[in-house]
Amino acid sequence: MTQPYKHPVILIMILLAAAVWVRPAAAVQVQDLVRIKGSETSKLVGMGLVVGLRGTGDGGKFMPAQRPLAAVIQQLIDPNTVASELKDAKNVALVALTATLPASGVREGDRVDVQVSAVGACKSLEGGRLFMIPMTGPIPGSPVFAFAEGPVTIENTDIPTVGVVKSGAQLTRDVMARYMDASGHITLVLNDAVASWPVANNIANLINGVVSPDGDSVAQALDQKNVVVLVPGYERTNPAAFISLILMSYVDPSQIGTGARVVINERTGTIVISGDVQISPVVISHNNLTITTITPETPATPENPRTDQQNFIGIDPEKRGGTSLRDLIDAFNQLKVEAKDRIAILKEIHRSGKLHAQLILE
Repeated sequence: MTQPYKHPVILIMILLAAAVWVRPAAAVQVQDLVRIKGSETSKLVGMGLVVGLRGTGDGGKFMPAQRPLAAVIQQLIDPNTVASELKDAKNVALVALTATLPASGVREGDRVDVQVSAVGACKSLEGGRLFMIPMTGPIPGSPVFAFAEGPVTIENTDIPTVGVVKSGAQLTRDVMARYMDASGHITLVLNDAVASWPVANNIANLINGVVSPDGDSVAQALDQKNVVVLVPGYERTNPAAFISLILMSYVDPSQIGTGARVVINERTGTIVISGDVQISPVVISHNNLTITTITPETPATPENPRTDQQNFIGIDPEKRGGTSLRDLIDAFNQLKVEAKDRIAILKEIHRSGKLHAQLILE
């Protein structure tokens, strides 16, 4: 039985071979690698009043809340009301509003959530209700796109001055995604994780092969992140089928590799490996754990046993070839190596130049 790694010395041996074993991977659709330019989320903003608080509002000393409250009363009830008369009102808070519209667009009458944040001396928005207020685009002079109102829900009790009004904003006009320009072009924007010249070029070649195998090219890689596609004239009045054909096309995983990557989240201890990450011959000693990817000159035999045979783990038992980081992770699992030690070891291997991958620390 394998012993935990806290044994005085444990030797993990990774056997090297000339051949590199690559794990098979499933094909990936283009739509999982890109988004269409123009199909992005957008924001609405506003400033408003939350009323009905139980003495936790801004109070009379915060005039930026009392003046708009006085203006509302003047307009709806009493035109003679002045802000100074509201100096004892503590059940009102001035708040900043934001709403995110989905990338797919919205239609008049649709509803979206509204994020509410106190900007003054308010202690808590719990139990309050957002008084109806118009919301506009973030650019000065933008028209009104929605009206917002409703009860405020506190999602994090540790921060009671921030909340959300569920489905609180109702759209008063359509906001549609603009995915095709006047000349009939759409732009596919590659996700940051895969953006590179080879990937952009391969996606352009794939689209040309699918859409126009014997004709003129319709797709071109502008740079490592953008691929421009010309929608044929006869498809432009109803481009859904054409765009769907492109997005649902499958890409060979070998053509979308951006190089091997190892992503480490030090806070959670998570290690994510993309690609077949290889390790060159190296010896790392960390605490009571020794790791070597160097094949011993004289392997252990019954006639010539190794002194540390009881602590030996074969990383390449099937003789597949290749020093794979995945195999090292499997060995860590067998030895119950703690996350902090795994991360420290991987950092050292990378620092020595023996980890053939981009190391990303989060």
